[in-house]
Amino acid sequence: MADNDWKKRLGVVYSTNPDFEYHEDAEGEVETPAPSAQRLIVSIDRRNRGGKQVTLVTGFTGRDEDLAELGRKLRVKCGTGGSAKNGEITIQGDFRDKVTALLKEMGYNAKRGN
Repeated sequence: MADNDWKKRLGVVYSTNPDFEYHEDAEGEVETPAPSAQRLIVSIDRRNRGGKQVTLVTGFTGRDEDLAELGRKLRVKCGTGGSAKNGEITIQGDFRDKVTALLKEMGYNAKRGN
């Protein structure tokens, strides 16, 4: 049954060769670079948030677990809520200076955006 999982092969052009076997490209686990190799930009965002301000940390590359852990550390240090998904961390409120300082203490190459 697992050999015939057609949903994984949507959009694939098939061969008329009867001996053809389809091989999936195996996606390897993304390695998280060292903090000094990451270039993070800390900015403020007000779009689509009802006028509320959020601090946005963008530029993170690596595993989702590491992103979630970094987001959790920043939220705890700021004492507020937020989320971490799709390579960016959202922290409720305007904490640009504090977050930039915290990231630099952790060894990240952080820059304050707007």
